[in-house]
Amino acid sequence: MPSRKTPIKYTSREFESIKRDLLEHARRYYPDTYKDFNEASFGALMIDTVAYIGDILSFYLDYSVNESFMDTAIEYNNIVRLSRQAGYKYKANPSSFGTVAIYAIIPASTSGLGPDSTYYPILKKGSELSSTSGNTFILDEDVRFDDPANEIVAARTDSATGLPTSYAVRAYGRIVSGIFGSESIKIDSFERFKKIQLSSPNISEILSVRDSEGNEYFEVEHLSQNTIYKEVVNKGDNKETVPSLLRPMIVPRRFVVERTRNNIFLQFGYGGPTEITNPSVAEPKNIVLQLNGRDYITDKSFDPFKLLNTDKFGIAPANTTLTIVYRTNTAANVNAAAGSVTKVIRPIVEFANRSILNDASVSSVVNSLESFNDQPIVGDTTLPSSEELRRRTIDHFATQNRAVTQQDYEALVYAMPDKFGSIKRCRVIRDPDSLRRNLNLYVISEDSSGKLASTNTTIKENIKTWLSRNKMISDTIDILDAKIVNIGIEFEVVVDEETNRFQVLSDCSQAIREKFAVTPFIGEPIYLTDMYSALNKVNGVVDTKRVNVIKKTGTNYSSVKFDVDEALSADGRYLSVPLNVAIELKFPDSDITGAIS
Repeated sequence: MPSRKTPIKYTSREFESIKRDLLEHARRYYPDTYKDFNEASFGALMIDTVAYIGDILSFYLDYSVNESFMDTAIEYNNIVRLSRQAGYKYKANPSSFGTVAIYAIIPASTSGLGPDSTYYPILKKGSELSSTSGNTFILDEDVRFDDPANEIVAARTDSATGLPTSYAVRAYGRIVSGIFGSESIKIDSFERFKKIQLSSPNISEILSVRDSEGNEYFEVEHLSQNTIYKEVVNKGDNKETVPSLLRPMIVPRRFVVERTRNNIFLQFGYGGPTEITNPSVAEPKNIVLQLNGRDYITDKSFDPFKLLNTDKFGIAPANTTLTIVYRTNTAANVNAAAGSVTKVIRPIVEFANRSILNDASVSSVVNSLESFNDQPIVGDTTLPSSEELRRRTIDHFATQNRAVTQQDYEALVYAMPDKFGSIKRCRVIRDPDSLRRNLNLYVISEDSSGKLASTNTTIKENIKTWLSRNKMISDTIDILDAKIVNIGIEFEVVVDEETNRFQVLSDCSQAIREKFAVTPFIGEPIYLTDMYSALNKVNGVVDTKRVNVIKKTGTNYSSVKFDVDEALSADGRYLSVPLNVAIELKFPDSDITGAIS
Protein backbone atom coordinates (compact mmCIF):
# COMPACT_ATOMS: atom_id res chain seq x y z
CA MET A 1 0.00 0.00 0.00
CA PRO A 2 1.27 3.45 -0.79
CA SER A 3 2.19 5.54 2.23
CA ARG A 4 -0.15 8.30 3.15
CA LYS A 5 1.27 11.80 2.58
CA THR A 6 1.72 14.00 5.62
CA PRO A 7 0.07 17.37 5.01
CA ILE A 8 2.15 20.55 4.95
CA LYS A 9 2.11 22.52 8.18
CA TYR A 10 1.12 25.98 7.06
CA THR A 11 1.36 27.29 10.63
CA SER A 12 5.16 27.07 10.56
CA ARG A 13 6.20 30.59 9.64
CA GLU A 14 9.47 31.40 11.42
CA PHE A 15 13.00 30.13 10.83
CA GLU A 16 13.21 27.40 13.49
CA SER A 17 9.79 25.86 12.80
CA ILE A 18 10.35 25.88 9.02
CA LYS A 19 13.76 24.26 9.47
CA ARG A 20 12.30 21.59 11.79
CA ASP A 21 9.56 20.76 9.28
CA LEU A 22 12.12 20.51 6.43
CA LEU A 23 14.29 18.09 8.41
CA GLU A 24 11.25 15.97 9.28
CA HIS A 25 10.22 15.98 5.63
CA ALA A 26 13.67 14.84 4.53
CA ARG A 27 13.80 12.02 7.10
CA ARG A 28 10.35 10.77 6.15
CA TYR A 29 10.47 10.90 2.35
CA TYR A 30 14.19 10.69 1.52
CA PRO A 31 15.59 8.23 4.09
CA ASP A 32 17.91 6.56 1.55
CA THR A 33 19.20 9.62 -0.30
CA TYR A 34 19.63 12.10 2.56
CA LYS A 35 21.24 10.74 5.75
CA ASP A 36 23.72 13.44 6.82
CA PHE A 37 21.98 15.72 9.33
CA ASN A 38 25.22 17.17 10.71
CA GLU A 39 24.99 20.96 11.21
CA ALA A 40 28.24 21.39 9.27
CA SER A 41 27.06 19.44 6.21
CA PHE A 42 26.14 20.88 2.82
CA GLY A 43 22.60 19.56 3.19
CA ALA A 44 22.19 21.49 6.46
CA LEU A 45 23.32 24.63 4.62
CA MET A 46 20.62 24.15 1.96
CA ILE A 47 17.94 23.51 4.59
CA ASP A 48 19.01 26.65 6.49
CA THR A 49 18.89 28.65 3.25
CA VAL A 50 15.36 27.51 2.43
CA ALA A 51 14.22 28.16 6.02
CA TYR A 52 15.81 31.62 5.86
CA ILE A 53 13.98 32.46 2.64
CA GLY A 54 10.72 31.17 4.10
CA ASP A 55 11.21 33.29 7.21
CA ILE A 56 11.87 36.42 5.12
CA LEU A 57 8.83 35.82 2.92
CA SER A 58 6.66 35.24 5.96
CA PHE A 59 7.87 38.47 7.53
CA TYR A 60 7.13 40.55 4.44
CA LEU A 61 3.74 38.94 4.04
CA ASP A 62 2.82 39.85 7.62
CA TYR A 63 4.29 43.31 7.17
CA SER A 64 2.32 43.97 3.99
CA VAL A 65 -0.94 42.84 5.54
CA ASN A 66 -0.40 44.86 8.72
CA GLU A 67 0.45 48.02 6.75
CA SER A 68 -2.81 47.72 4.83
CA PHE A 69 -5.01 48.45 7.84
CA MET A 70 -5.24 51.57 9.97
CA ASP A 71 -5.26 49.68 13.26
CA THR A 72 -2.02 47.78 12.62
CA ALA A 73 -0.03 50.09 10.32
CA ILE A 74 3.29 51.33 11.71
CA GLU A 75 4.94 53.26 8.86
CA TYR A 76 3.98 56.94 9.09
CA ASN A 77 3.49 57.47 5.37
CA ASN A 78 1.28 54.37 5.16
CA ILE A 79 -0.91 55.79 7.94
CA VAL A 80 -1.09 59.05 5.96
CA ARG A 81 -2.22 57.16 2.83
CA LEU A 82 -4.83 55.20 4.78
CA SER A 83 -6.11 58.42 6.34
CA ARG A 84 -6.44 59.93 2.86
CA GLN A 85 -8.59 56.96 1.80
CA ALA A 86 -10.83 57.61 4.81
CA GLY A 87 -11.29 61.25 3.77
CA TYR A 88 -9.02 62.87 6.35
CA LYS A 89 -6.88 65.75 5.08
CA TYR A 90 -3.36 65.34 6.46
CA LYS A 91 -1.80 68.62 7.60
CA ALA A 92 1.96 68.34 7.30
CA ASN A 93 2.93 71.95 7.88
CA PRO A 94 0.52 73.72 10.22
CA SER A 95 0.06 77.48 10.16
CA SER A 96 -0.62 80.00 12.87
CA PHE A 97 -3.21 82.74 12.55
CA GLY A 98 -3.65 85.97 14.45
CA THR A 99 -4.95 89.51 14.30
CA VAL A 100 -2.73 92.58 14.24
CA ALA A 101 -3.38 96.28 14.54
CA ILE A 102 -1.91 98.24 11.63
CA TYR A 103 -1.15 101.95 12.01
CA ALA A 104 -0.79 104.58 9.30
CA ILE A 105 0.00 108.30 9.58
CA ILE A 106 -2.45 110.24 7.35
CA PRO A 107 -1.99 113.95 6.50
CA ALA A 108 -4.61 116.27 7.97
CA SER A 109 -7.27 117.82 5.79
CA THR A 110 -6.95 121.44 4.79
CA SER A 111 -9.13 122.43 7.74
CA GLY A 112 -7.00 120.37 10.12
CA LEU A 113 -10.10 118.69 11.51
CA GLY A 114 -9.65 115.08 10.63
CA PRO A 115 -7.43 113.17 8.16
CA ASP A 116 -7.45 113.85 4.43
CA SER A 117 -9.67 111.00 3.19
CA THR A 118 -7.97 110.93 -0.22
CA TYR A 119 -4.82 109.57 1.45
CA TYR A 120 -6.55 106.61 3.10
CA PRO A 121 -4.58 103.57 1.86
CA ILE A 122 -5.75 100.02 1.23
CA LEU A 123 -3.15 97.53 2.46
CA LYS A 124 -3.70 94.60 0.14
CA LYS A 125 -3.85 90.93 0.89
CA GLY A 126 -0.40 89.38 0.45
CA SER A 127 1.53 92.16 2.18
CA GLU A 128 4.30 90.79 4.41
CA LEU A 129 4.94 91.60 8.06
CA SER A 130 7.77 90.61 10.35
CA SER A 131 8.31 90.01 14.06
CA THR A 132 11.27 91.22 16.09
CA SER A 133 12.77 87.72 15.90
CA GLY A 134 12.57 87.70 12.09
CA ASN A 135 9.49 85.49 11.62
CA THR A 136 7.47 86.42 8.54
CA PHE A 137 3.68 86.72 8.35
CA ILE A 138 1.36 87.37 5.41
CA LEU A 139 -1.73 89.57 5.45
CA ASP A 140 -4.71 87.34 4.76
CA GLU A 141 -7.21 90.05 3.85
CA ASP A 142 -7.38 93.63 2.58
CA VAL A 143 -7.09 96.24 5.32
CA ARG A 144 -9.06 99.41 4.55
CA PHE A 145 -8.15 102.54 6.46
CA ASP A 146 -11.34 104.31 5.33
CA ASP A 147 -13.47 102.05 7.51
CA PRO A 148 -15.57 104.23 9.85
CA ALA A 149 -14.89 101.75 12.68
CA ASN A 150 -11.17 102.58 12.67
CA GLU A 151 -9.78 104.56 15.60
CA ILE A 152 -8.30 107.98 14.74
CA VAL A 153 -6.08 110.12 17.00
CA ALA A 154 -4.00 113.23 16.36
CA ALA A 155 -0.38 112.31 15.68
CA ARG A 156 1.35 115.65 15.12
CA THR A 157 0.28 119.24 15.71
CA ASP A 158 1.34 122.66 14.44
CA SER A 159 3.21 124.43 17.23
CA ALA A 160 1.89 127.80 16.09
CA THR A 161 -1.79 127.06 15.55
CA GLY A 162 -2.17 123.94 17.68
CA LEU A 163 -4.06 122.24 14.86
CA PRO A 164 -3.20 118.64 13.95
CA THR A 165 -0.98 118.24 10.90
CA SER A 166 -1.40 114.48 10.70
CA TYR A 167 -3.48 111.73 12.23
CA ALA A 168 -2.74 108.15 13.25
CA VAL A 169 -5.33 105.65 12.01
CA ARG A 170 -5.56 102.17 13.47
CA ALA A 171 -7.10 99.32 11.48
CA TYR A 172 -7.09 95.57 12.03
CA GLY A 173 -6.20 92.67 9.77
CA ARG A 174 -5.78 88.92 9.92
CA ILE A 175 -2.32 87.45 9.32
CA VAL A 176 -0.99 83.96 8.71
CA SER A 177 2.51 82.63 9.25
CA GLY A 178 4.79 81.76 6.37
CA ILE A 179 6.70 83.11 3.39
CA PHE A 180 5.96 83.08 -0.33
CA GLY A 181 7.63 80.60 -2.63
CA SER A 182 7.24 79.57 -6.25
CA GLU A 183 8.27 76.78 -8.59
CA SER A 184 8.08 76.27 -12.35
CA ILE A 185 7.58 72.75 -13.69
CA LYS A 186 7.70 71.86 -17.39
CA ILE A 187 4.89 69.54 -18.51
CA ASP A 188 5.46 67.44 -21.64
CA SER A 189 2.82 65.57 -23.63
CA PHE A 190 -0.65 64.73 -22.32
CA GLU A 191 -0.77 62.14 -19.56
CA ARG A 192 -3.86 60.85 -17.78
CA PHE A 193 -4.06 61.64 -14.08
CA LYS A 194 -0.82 63.60 -14.22
CA LYS A 195 0.89 63.78 -10.85
CA ILE A 196 3.74 66.19 -10.11
CA GLN A 197 5.91 66.51 -7.02
CA LEU A 198 6.98 69.88 -5.63
CA SER A 199 10.55 70.33 -4.43
CA SER A 200 9.85 72.25 -1.22
CA PRO A 201 8.96 70.01 1.76
CA ASN A 202 7.49 72.79 3.94
CA ILE A 203 4.47 73.87 1.88
CA SER A 204 1.41 74.79 3.94
CA GLU A 205 -0.87 76.13 1.22
CA ILE A 206 -1.01 76.24 -2.57
CA LEU A 207 -1.90 79.82 -3.51
CA SER A 208 -2.09 79.62 -7.30
CA VAL A 209 -1.30 77.32 -10.21
CA ARG A 210 -1.07 78.81 -13.73
CA ASP A 211 0.21 77.47 -17.01
CA SER A 212 2.28 79.37 -19.58
CA GLU A 213 -0.91 80.25 -21.51
CA GLY A 214 -2.34 82.08 -18.50
CA ASN A 215 -4.92 79.44 -17.54
CA GLU A 216 -5.48 78.98 -13.81
CA TYR A 217 -5.96 75.63 -12.04
CA PHE A 218 -7.99 75.52 -8.83
CA GLU A 219 -7.60 73.31 -5.78
CA VAL A 220 -10.63 71.15 -4.91
CA GLU A 221 -11.36 68.59 -2.20
CA HIS A 222 -11.72 65.78 -4.75
CA LEU A 223 -11.37 65.62 -8.52
CA SER A 224 -15.06 64.90 -9.09
CA GLN A 225 -15.83 68.37 -7.65
CA ASN A 226 -16.04 70.71 -10.62
CA THR A 227 -17.48 73.76 -8.86
CA ILE A 228 -15.97 76.03 -6.22
CA TYR A 229 -17.28 79.05 -4.39
CA LYS A 230 -15.04 82.08 -4.84
CA GLU A 231 -14.93 85.12 -2.60
CA VAL A 232 -15.80 88.32 -4.46
CA VAL A 233 -15.70 91.87 -3.09
CA ASN A 234 -19.22 93.20 -2.52
CA LYS A 235 -19.69 96.57 -4.21
CA GLY A 236 -23.39 96.84 -3.46
CA ASP A 237 -25.24 99.10 -1.03
CA ASN A 238 -24.84 96.58 1.79
CA LYS A 239 -21.04 96.30 1.44
CA GLU A 240 -20.54 97.73 4.94
CA THR A 241 -22.30 94.77 6.56
CA VAL A 242 -21.50 92.16 3.88
CA PRO A 243 -17.97 92.89 2.61
CA SER A 244 -17.69 89.72 0.48
CA LEU A 245 -19.92 87.55 -1.70
CA LEU A 246 -19.66 83.85 -2.52
CA ARG A 247 -20.01 83.11 -6.21
CA PRO A 248 -20.20 79.60 -7.74
CA MET A 249 -17.52 79.04 -10.34
CA ILE A 250 -17.14 76.08 -12.70
CA VAL A 251 -13.53 74.88 -12.73
CA PRO A 252 -12.70 72.40 -15.52
CA ARG A 253 -9.01 72.90 -14.67
CA ARG A 254 -8.51 71.64 -11.14
CA PHE A 255 -6.26 69.57 -8.91
CA VAL A 256 -6.10 67.93 -5.50
CA VAL A 257 -3.20 68.07 -3.06
CA GLU A 258 -1.75 64.83 -1.72
CA ARG A 259 0.76 64.88 1.13
CA THR A 260 3.16 62.50 2.76
CA ARG A 261 5.36 63.24 5.74
CA ASN A 262 8.05 64.96 3.68
CA ASN A 263 6.57 65.48 0.20
CA ILE A 264 3.65 67.18 -1.52
CA PHE A 265 2.05 66.23 -4.84
CA LEU A 266 -0.47 67.83 -7.20
CA GLN A 267 -2.87 65.36 -8.83
CA PHE A 268 -4.81 66.33 -11.99
CA GLY A 269 -7.63 64.61 -13.88
CA TYR A 270 -7.51 62.78 -17.21
CA GLY A 271 -9.42 65.10 -19.53
CA GLY A 272 -7.63 66.14 -22.72
CA PRO A 273 -7.27 69.68 -24.07
CA THR A 274 -10.36 69.24 -26.27
CA GLU A 275 -12.57 68.82 -23.19
CA ILE A 276 -12.30 72.52 -22.44
CA THR A 277 -13.38 73.85 -25.83
CA ASN A 278 -17.06 73.17 -25.37
CA PRO A 279 -17.82 72.05 -21.82
CA SER A 280 -21.25 70.57 -21.34
CA VAL A 281 -22.93 72.22 -18.36
CA ALA A 282 -25.67 70.30 -16.63
CA GLU A 283 -29.07 72.00 -16.45
CA PRO A 284 -30.15 71.90 -12.78
CA LYS A 285 -33.87 71.89 -13.54
CA ASN A 286 -33.46 68.65 -15.48
CA ILE A 287 -31.75 66.72 -12.69
CA VAL A 288 -33.19 68.02 -9.43
CA LEU A 289 -35.91 66.12 -7.68
CA GLN A 290 -39.38 67.13 -8.86
CA LEU A 291 -41.60 68.33 -6.05
CA ASN A 292 -44.97 68.48 -7.80
CA GLY A 293 -47.07 66.02 -9.74
CA ARG A 294 -46.92 62.26 -9.66
CA ASP A 295 -43.48 62.03 -11.20
CA TYR A 296 -41.53 63.23 -8.17
CA ILE A 297 -38.62 60.76 -8.24
CA THR A 298 -35.75 60.79 -10.73
CA ASP A 299 -32.70 58.58 -11.13
CA LYS A 300 -30.39 61.54 -10.62
CA SER A 301 -29.65 63.83 -7.69
CA PHE A 302 -28.42 67.37 -7.84
CA ASP A 303 -24.99 68.12 -6.36
CA PRO A 304 -24.12 71.84 -6.39
CA PHE A 305 -20.44 70.90 -6.59
CA LYS A 306 -20.94 68.97 -9.85
CA LEU A 307 -22.31 71.14 -12.65
CA LEU A 308 -20.44 69.68 -15.64
CA ASN A 309 -21.69 66.72 -17.64
CA THR A 310 -18.29 65.06 -17.83
CA ASP A 311 -16.60 62.17 -16.08
CA LYS A 312 -13.00 63.14 -16.93
CA PHE A 313 -12.30 64.62 -13.47
CA GLY A 314 -10.82 67.80 -14.89
CA ILE A 315 -8.31 68.84 -17.54
CA ALA A 316 -4.75 67.57 -17.25
CA PRO A 317 -2.04 70.08 -18.32
CA ALA A 318 0.01 69.22 -21.40
CA ASN A 319 2.85 70.85 -23.39
CA THR A 320 3.10 73.81 -21.04
CA THR A 321 4.93 75.12 -18.00
CA LEU A 322 3.13 75.30 -14.67
CA THR A 323 4.00 78.08 -12.24
CA ILE A 324 3.02 77.16 -8.68
CA VAL A 325 2.95 79.85 -6.00
CA TYR A 326 2.75 78.61 -2.43
CA ARG A 327 3.21 79.54 1.21
CA THR A 328 5.79 77.68 3.29
CA ASN A 329 6.16 77.20 7.03
CA THR A 330 8.65 75.67 9.39
CA ALA A 331 8.38 75.04 13.12
CA ALA A 332 10.79 77.94 13.67
CA ASN A 333 8.71 80.63 11.95
CA VAL A 334 5.15 79.65 12.87
CA ASN A 335 4.53 81.51 16.15
CA ALA A 336 5.24 84.93 17.61
CA ALA A 337 4.94 86.40 21.09
CA ALA A 338 2.50 89.20 21.93
CA GLY A 339 3.76 92.62 20.82
CA SER A 340 6.50 91.19 18.57
CA VAL A 341 4.90 91.63 15.10
CA THR A 342 5.84 95.27 14.59
CA LYS A 343 7.11 95.71 11.02
CA VAL A 344 5.39 95.91 7.64
CA ILE A 345 8.33 94.83 5.49
CA ARG A 346 6.74 94.45 2.02
CA PRO A 347 3.50 96.44 1.81
CA ILE A 348 1.17 96.24 -1.18
CA VAL A 349 -0.70 99.56 -1.08
CA GLU A 350 -3.46 101.03 -3.20
CA PHE A 351 -5.14 104.45 -3.14
CA ALA A 352 -8.59 105.24 -4.51
CA ASN A 353 -7.33 108.19 -6.62
CA ARG A 354 -3.57 107.78 -6.84
CA SER A 355 -3.15 110.12 -9.83
CA ILE A 356 -4.24 113.22 -7.89
CA LEU A 357 -2.07 112.60 -4.83
CA ASN A 358 1.28 114.10 -3.96
CA ASP A 359 4.10 111.57 -4.39
CA ALA A 360 5.94 112.69 -1.26
CA SER A 361 2.80 112.43 0.86
CA VAL A 362 2.00 108.98 -0.57
CA SER A 363 5.51 107.79 0.20
CA SER A 364 5.20 109.20 3.74
CA VAL A 365 1.95 107.28 4.32
CA VAL A 366 3.42 104.01 3.03
CA ASN A 367 6.62 104.38 5.07
CA SER A 368 4.61 105.11 8.22
CA LEU A 369 2.91 101.70 8.25
CA GLU A 370 3.51 99.78 11.47
CA SER A 371 1.85 96.82 13.20
CA PHE A 372 1.29 95.45 16.67
CA ASN A 373 -0.24 92.18 17.89
CA ASP A 374 -2.03 92.31 21.23
CA GLN A 375 -2.22 88.50 21.43
CA PRO A 376 0.39 85.85 20.70
CA ILE A 377 0.34 84.29 17.24
CA VAL A 378 0.22 80.59 18.04
CA GLY A 379 -0.74 77.32 16.42
CA ASP A 380 0.52 73.75 16.25
CA THR A 381 4.25 73.48 15.59
CA THR A 382 4.70 69.70 15.61
CA LEU A 383 3.46 66.97 13.32
CA PRO A 384 0.83 64.62 14.75
CA SER A 385 2.25 61.33 15.97
CA SER A 386 1.20 58.03 14.43
CA GLU A 387 -1.28 57.39 17.22
CA GLU A 388 -2.69 60.93 17.00
CA LEU A 389 -3.12 60.63 13.23
CA ARG A 390 -4.77 57.22 13.59
CA ARG A 391 -7.23 58.51 16.18
CA ARG A 392 -8.08 61.63 14.18
CA THR A 393 -8.70 59.60 11.04
CA ILE A 394 -11.02 57.11 12.73
CA ASP A 395 -12.96 59.89 14.45
CA HIS A 396 -13.17 61.95 11.26
CA PHE A 397 -14.53 59.00 9.27
CA ALA A 398 -17.19 58.43 11.91
CA THR A 399 -18.43 62.04 11.71
CA GLN A 400 -19.72 61.67 8.10
CA ASN A 401 -19.58 65.47 7.75
CA ARG A 402 -21.94 66.14 10.63
CA ALA A 403 -21.47 67.03 14.25
CA VAL A 404 -23.69 65.23 16.75
CA THR A 405 -21.52 63.57 19.35
CA GLN A 406 -18.57 64.89 21.31
CA GLN A 407 -16.20 62.88 19.12
CA ASP A 408 -17.76 64.40 15.99
CA TYR A 409 -16.98 67.93 17.13
CA GLU A 410 -13.42 67.09 18.14
CA ALA A 411 -12.76 65.28 14.84
CA LEU A 412 -14.05 68.25 12.83
CA VAL A 413 -11.84 70.67 14.77
CA TYR A 414 -8.76 68.58 14.01
CA ALA A 415 -9.84 68.32 10.35
CA MET A 416 -10.07 72.09 9.86
CA PRO A 417 -7.72 73.11 7.00
CA ASP A 418 -4.40 74.34 8.31
CA LYS A 419 -4.70 77.59 6.35
CA PHE A 420 -7.33 78.62 8.92
CA GLY A 421 -5.07 77.86 11.88
CA SER A 422 -4.20 74.82 13.95
CA ILE A 423 -4.71 73.73 17.51
CA LYS A 424 -2.78 71.16 19.50
CA ARG A 425 -5.55 69.68 21.60
CA CYS A 426 -9.32 70.12 22.00
CA ARG A 427 -12.04 68.74 24.25
CA VAL A 428 -15.84 69.10 24.06
CA ILE A 429 -17.86 69.09 27.28
CA ARG A 430 -21.58 69.53 27.76
CA ASP A 431 -22.16 72.72 29.76
CA PRO A 432 -23.72 71.56 33.05
CA ASP A 433 -25.05 75.04 33.85
CA SER A 434 -26.98 75.45 30.60
CA LEU A 435 -30.63 74.49 30.15
CA ARG A 436 -30.07 74.18 26.39
CA ARG A 437 -27.65 71.95 24.51
CA ASN A 438 -24.70 74.26 24.99
CA LEU A 439 -21.26 72.82 24.42
CA ASN A 440 -17.98 74.08 25.83
CA LEU A 441 -15.13 73.52 23.40
CA TYR A 442 -11.77 73.79 25.15
CA VAL A 443 -8.77 74.36 22.89
CA ILE A 444 -5.06 74.84 23.33
CA SER A 445 -2.16 75.59 20.96
CA GLU A 446 1.66 75.60 20.94
CA ASP A 447 4.18 78.43 21.05
CA SER A 448 7.35 78.65 18.94
CA SER A 449 9.26 76.34 21.27
CA GLY A 450 6.59 73.63 21.20
CA LYS A 451 5.16 74.45 24.65
CA LEU A 452 1.43 74.69 25.32
CA ALA A 453 -0.09 78.16 24.95
CA SER A 454 -3.53 79.77 24.77
CA THR A 455 -5.22 79.87 21.37
CA ASN A 456 -5.70 83.36 19.93
CA THR A 457 -9.04 84.91 19.04
CA THR A 458 -8.62 84.60 15.26
CA ILE A 459 -8.24 80.83 15.33
CA LYS A 460 -11.23 80.55 17.69
CA GLU A 461 -13.38 82.52 15.26
CA ASN A 462 -12.25 80.31 12.39
CA ILE A 463 -13.10 77.19 14.41
CA LYS A 464 -16.57 78.54 15.17
CA THR A 465 -17.19 79.31 11.50
CA TRP A 466 -15.85 75.91 10.49
CA LEU A 467 -18.13 74.04 12.91
CA SER A 468 -21.22 76.05 11.95
CA ARG A 469 -21.38 74.18 8.62
CA ASN A 470 -21.96 70.79 10.24
CA LYS A 471 -23.29 71.37 13.76
CA MET A 472 -26.84 70.62 14.84
CA ILE A 473 -29.12 73.64 14.68
CA SER A 474 -29.99 73.24 18.37
CA ASP A 475 -26.34 73.28 19.49
CA THR A 476 -24.59 76.38 20.75
CA ILE A 477 -20.83 76.39 21.12
CA ASP A 478 -18.60 78.37 23.44
CA ILE A 479 -14.90 78.15 22.55
CA LEU A 480 -12.78 78.48 25.68
CA ASP A 481 -9.13 78.22 26.64
CA ALA A 482 -8.10 75.02 28.35
CA LYS A 483 -6.14 75.54 31.55
CA ILE A 484 -2.49 74.54 31.56
CA VAL A 485 -0.97 72.84 34.61
CA ASN A 486 2.80 72.33 34.61
CA ILE A 487 4.11 69.36 36.55
CA GLY A 488 7.39 67.78 37.50
CA ILE A 489 8.26 64.13 38.17
CA GLU A 490 10.36 62.90 41.09
CA PHE A 491 11.40 59.26 41.40
CA GLU A 492 13.62 57.00 43.47
CA VAL A 493 14.91 53.63 42.28
CA VAL A 494 16.99 50.78 43.68
CA VAL A 495 19.76 49.72 41.30
CA ASP A 496 22.12 46.79 40.91
CA GLU A 497 25.42 47.56 42.66
CA GLU A 498 27.44 46.40 39.64
CA THR A 499 25.85 48.87 37.22
CA ASN A 500 26.86 52.41 36.37
CA ARG A 501 24.57 54.48 38.57
CA PHE A 502 24.88 57.63 36.49
CA GLN A 503 23.95 55.77 33.32
CA VAL A 504 20.98 54.09 35.03
CA LEU A 505 19.77 57.44 36.33
CA SER A 506 20.02 58.94 32.84
CA ASP A 507 18.14 55.97 31.34
CA CYS A 508 15.40 56.33 33.97
CA SER A 509 14.93 60.02 33.16
CA GLN A 510 14.75 59.16 29.48
CA ALA A 511 12.09 56.53 30.20
CA ILE A 512 9.93 59.15 31.94
CA ARG A 513 10.61 61.63 29.14
CA GLU A 514 9.34 59.12 26.58
CA LYS A 515 6.09 58.74 28.54
CA PHE A 516 5.43 62.44 27.97
CA ALA A 517 6.75 62.56 24.39
CA VAL A 518 3.15 62.86 23.21
CA THR A 519 1.30 65.74 24.86
CA PRO A 520 -1.54 64.40 27.04
CA PHE A 521 -5.05 65.16 25.86
CA ILE A 522 -7.17 67.69 27.73
CA GLY A 523 -8.60 65.98 30.80
CA GLU A 524 -6.47 62.84 30.32
CA PRO A 525 -5.41 61.32 33.68
CA ILE A 526 -1.75 60.71 34.48
CA TYR A 527 -1.06 57.10 35.42
CA LEU A 528 1.77 56.69 37.92
CA THR A 529 1.61 52.93 37.41
CA ASP A 530 2.84 53.41 33.82
CA MET A 531 5.88 55.28 35.11
CA TYR A 532 6.58 52.58 37.70
CA SER A 533 6.44 49.98 34.93
CA ALA A 534 8.72 52.01 32.63
CA LEU A 535 11.30 52.53 35.36
CA ASN A 536 11.33 48.87 36.34
CA LYS A 537 12.12 47.92 32.74
CA VAL A 538 15.29 50.06 32.69
CA ASN A 539 18.41 47.93 32.59
CA GLY A 540 20.04 47.95 36.04
CA VAL A 541 16.91 48.90 38.03
CA VAL A 542 16.01 46.37 40.72
CA ASP A 543 12.90 48.15 41.96
CA THR A 544 11.16 51.53 41.97
CA LYS A 545 10.57 52.88 45.46
CA ARG A 546 8.47 55.95 44.64
CA VAL A 547 7.19 58.20 41.86
CA ASN A 548 5.79 61.59 42.81
CA VAL A 549 4.03 64.21 40.72
CA ILE A 550 4.63 67.78 41.85
CA LYS A 551 3.11 71.02 40.58
CA LYS A 552 5.65 73.45 39.15
CA THR A 553 5.26 77.14 39.96
CA GLY A 554 7.23 80.25 39.17
CA THR A 555 7.96 82.71 36.40
CA ASN A 556 8.13 80.21 33.52
CA TYR A 557 5.17 78.11 34.65
CA SER A 558 1.39 78.55 34.63
CA SER A 559 -0.39 80.03 37.63
CA VAL A 560 -3.44 77.74 37.46
CA LYS A 561 -4.41 76.37 40.88
CA PHE A 562 -4.16 72.58 41.07
CA ASP A 563 -3.83 70.43 44.17
CA VAL A 564 -1.87 67.27 43.34
CA ASP A 565 -2.70 65.57 46.64
CA GLU A 566 -6.45 66.02 46.11
CA ALA A 567 -6.23 64.82 42.52
CA LEU A 568 -4.27 61.68 43.43
CA SER A 569 -6.42 58.55 43.66
CA ALA A 570 -6.82 56.81 47.02
CA ASP A 571 -4.59 53.92 45.93
CA GLY A 572 -2.00 56.28 44.42
CA ARG A 573 -2.26 54.70 40.95
CA TYR A 574 -3.28 57.73 38.89
CA LEU A 575 -3.73 61.49 38.95
CA SER A 576 -7.25 62.64 38.14
CA VAL A 577 -7.28 65.67 35.81
CA PRO A 578 -10.28 68.05 35.37
CA LEU A 579 -11.88 67.89 31.93
CA ASN A 580 -10.77 71.44 31.06
CA VAL A 581 -7.13 71.03 32.13
CA ALA A 582 -4.13 70.00 30.07
CA ILE A 583 -1.11 68.56 31.89
CA GLU A 584 2.32 69.53 30.58
CA LEU A 585 5.82 68.43 31.51
CA LYS A 586 7.22 71.73 30.25
CA PHE A 587 10.98 71.36 30.80
CA PRO A 588 11.84 67.64 30.87
CA ASP A 589 15.55 68.26 31.37
CA SER A 590 14.99 70.06 34.66
CA ASP A 591 11.50 68.93 35.73
CA ILE A 592 12.44 65.25 35.95
CA THR A 593 14.58 64.53 39.01
CA GLY A 594 15.65 61.13 40.24
CA ALA A 595 17.51 59.52 43.11
CA ILE A 596 19.21 56.18 43.61
CA SER A 597 19.13 54.20 46.83
